[in-house]
Amino acid sequence: MSTTSLTGVLAENIRATNAGDLDAILATFADDAFVTDASREFRGKQAIRAFLSKEIVGDRVSYEVVEVLGGHGQTIVRTITDGLFDKSRLPSPLILTHYFQITEGKIASQITILLKDPAR
Repeated sequence: MSTTSLTGVLAENIRATNAGDLDAILATFADDAFVTDASREFRGKQAIRAFLSKEIVGDRVSYEVVEVLGGHGQTIVRTITDGLFDKSRLPSPLILTHYFQITEGKIASQITILLKDPAR
């Protein structure tokens, strides 16, 4: 099933990201969560906070949700992504695919990748 709406912790994560609210973004993650972004992994809230502070909030990243897919315990969210980061080698629009695992109402893992040809 494909939609463009999110609820719960993922909706809060996107809202907080778009608002540039570091503490609110971090609050959506479990204490032992991990984030994988651009082939780098950040484990635990301290490492995730440093990543978010510099590369998400610091670069004023914003997401426009274009597709939400669910299944097998994961939520896949495709976003048009913008911000103040270097876009010179990136497609326009930049569509990133985020794979989320939610446990007990918190994000346990987030893997973000740029797919060459997302299946739709």
